[in-house]
Amino acid sequence: MCIFCKIINQEIPSYRIFEDEHTYAFLDISPMSQGHTLVVPKKHSEHVLEADSMTITHCFNTIKRITNHYDDVLNASGYNIISNVNESSGQTVFHTHFHIIPRFIKKEDLFDSLKVDHIEVDIKTTFESIKMI
Repeated sequence: MCIFCKIINQEIPSYRIFEDEHTYAFLDISPMSQGHTLVVPKKHSEHVLEADSMTITHCFNTIKRITNHYDDVLNASGYNIISNVNESSGQTVFHTHFHIIPRFIKKEDLFDSLKVDHIEVDIKTTFESIKMI
Protein backbone atom coordinates (compact mmCIF):
# COMPACT_ATOMS: atom_id res chain seq x y z
CA MET A 1 0.00 0.00 0.00
CA CYS A 2 1.41 3.41 -0.95
CA ILE A 3 2.02 6.21 1.54
CA PHE A 4 -0.96 8.26 0.30
CA CYS A 5 -3.29 5.27 0.66
CA LYS A 6 -1.99 4.93 4.23
CA ILE A 7 -2.66 8.64 4.85
CA ILE A 8 -6.19 8.31 3.43
CA ASN A 9 -6.78 5.31 5.71
CA GLN A 10 -5.37 7.35 8.62
CA GLU A 11 -2.59 4.84 9.21
CA ILE A 12 -0.17 7.75 8.88
CA PRO A 13 -1.07 11.15 10.40
CA SER A 14 -1.63 14.19 8.21
CA TYR A 15 -2.88 17.74 8.43
CA ARG A 16 -6.21 17.01 6.75
CA ILE A 17 -7.73 20.11 5.20
CA PHE A 18 -10.73 18.53 3.50
CA GLU A 19 -12.24 15.12 2.87
CA ASP A 20 -15.27 13.84 1.03
CA GLU A 21 -16.37 10.51 -0.40
CA HIS A 22 -13.90 10.68 -3.30
CA THR A 23 -10.97 12.88 -2.25
CA TYR A 24 -8.64 13.62 0.63
CA ALA A 25 -6.69 16.88 0.91
CA PHE A 26 -3.85 17.59 3.32
CA LEU A 27 -0.94 19.95 3.82
CA ASP A 28 2.35 19.12 2.11
CA ILE A 29 5.08 18.49 4.71
CA SER A 30 7.66 20.25 2.46
CA PRO A 31 5.63 23.29 1.47
CA MET A 32 6.58 25.65 -1.33
CA SER A 33 4.24 28.30 0.10
CA GLN A 34 1.88 28.79 3.01
CA GLY A 35 -1.09 26.48 2.48
CA HIS A 36 0.65 24.16 -0.02
CA THR A 37 -1.91 21.36 -0.17
CA LEU A 38 -2.08 17.94 -1.80
CA VAL A 39 -5.38 16.69 -3.20
CA VAL A 40 -5.49 12.92 -3.68
CA PRO A 41 -8.27 10.69 -4.93
CA LYS A 42 -9.27 7.89 -2.60
CA LYS A 43 -9.28 5.56 -5.60
CA HIS A 44 -5.66 4.55 -6.23
CA SER A 45 -3.97 5.11 -9.58
CA GLU A 46 -0.28 5.78 -10.15
CA HIS A 47 -0.66 9.21 -11.77
CA VAL A 48 -3.19 11.51 -13.36
CA LEU A 49 -2.87 9.94 -16.81
CA GLU A 50 -3.89 6.56 -15.41
CA ALA A 51 -6.85 7.89 -13.42
CA ASP A 52 -10.35 7.70 -14.84
CA SER A 53 -12.16 10.89 -15.82
CA MET A 54 -14.59 10.82 -12.88
CA THR A 55 -11.66 10.61 -10.45
CA ILE A 56 -10.09 13.67 -12.07
CA THR A 57 -13.44 15.49 -11.98
CA HIS A 58 -13.77 14.78 -8.25
CA CYS A 59 -10.22 16.04 -7.67
CA PHE A 60 -10.83 19.27 -9.56
CA ASN A 61 -14.10 19.88 -7.73
CA THR A 62 -12.12 19.59 -4.49
CA ILE A 63 -9.36 21.85 -5.85
CA LYS A 64 -11.93 24.52 -6.73
CA ARG A 65 -13.54 24.25 -3.29
CA ILE A 66 -10.19 24.55 -1.50
CA THR A 67 -8.91 27.46 -3.61
CA ASN A 68 -12.16 29.35 -3.05
CA HIS A 69 -11.69 28.82 0.67
CA TYR A 70 -8.02 29.89 0.49
CA ASP A 71 -9.04 33.06 -1.34
CA ASP A 72 -10.88 34.00 1.85
CA VAL A 73 -8.51 32.76 4.55
CA LEU A 74 -5.08 33.21 2.94
CA ASN A 75 -5.71 36.08 0.51
CA ALA A 76 -3.69 34.25 -2.14
CA SER A 77 -3.16 36.18 -5.37
CA GLY A 78 -3.03 33.01 -7.47
CA TYR A 79 -2.33 29.31 -7.49
CA ASN A 80 -0.13 26.76 -9.16
CA ILE A 81 -2.07 23.53 -9.69
CA ILE A 82 0.47 20.83 -10.50
CA SER A 83 0.43 17.09 -11.08
CA ASN A 84 3.72 15.41 -11.90
CA VAL A 85 3.65 12.26 -14.01
CA ASN A 86 6.44 9.72 -13.52
CA GLU A 87 9.80 10.05 -11.84
CA SER A 88 11.44 12.14 -14.56
CA SER A 89 8.91 14.93 -13.92
CA GLY A 90 9.56 14.90 -10.20
CA GLN A 91 6.85 12.48 -9.08
CA THR A 92 8.02 10.77 -5.90
CA VAL A 93 4.76 9.25 -4.63
CA PHE A 94 3.07 7.05 -7.19
CA HIS A 95 -0.54 7.82 -6.35
CA THR A 96 -2.40 10.41 -8.41
CA HIS A 97 -2.21 13.76 -6.65
CA PHE A 98 -2.41 17.45 -7.32
CA HIS A 99 -0.44 20.19 -5.62
CA ILE A 100 -2.28 23.40 -4.80
CA ILE A 101 0.45 26.00 -4.27
CA PRO A 102 -1.00 29.34 -3.18
CA ARG A 103 0.93 32.31 -4.52
CA PHE A 104 1.33 35.69 -2.84
CA ILE A 105 2.69 37.98 -5.51
CA LYS A 106 2.77 41.72 -5.53
CA LYS A 107 2.44 43.29 -8.97
CA GLU A 108 6.03 44.53 -8.83
CA ASP A 109 7.24 40.95 -8.16
CA LEU A 110 5.40 39.43 -11.12
CA PHE A 111 8.56 38.39 -13.01
CA ASP A 112 9.73 36.41 -9.99
CA SER A 113 6.41 34.55 -9.83
CA LEU A 114 7.71 31.45 -11.56
CA LYS A 115 10.37 30.91 -8.90
CA VAL A 116 9.24 28.24 -6.44
CA ASP A 117 11.39 27.46 -3.41
CA HIS A 118 10.66 25.46 -0.31
CA ILE A 119 9.97 27.68 2.68
CA GLU A 120 9.94 27.30 6.42
CA VAL A 121 6.43 27.58 7.86
CA ASP A 122 4.76 26.57 11.08
CA ILE A 123 2.61 23.80 9.65
CA LYS A 124 0.39 23.55 12.75
CA THR A 125 -0.44 27.25 12.68
CA THR A 126 -1.12 27.09 8.95
CA PHE A 127 -3.33 24.04 9.45
CA GLU A 128 -5.38 25.70 12.18
CA SER A 129 -5.93 28.80 10.05
CA ILE A 130 -7.04 27.03 6.87
CA LYS A 131 -8.63 23.67 7.71
CA MET A 132 -12.11 23.12 6.36
CA ILE A 133 -13.26 20.35 8.69
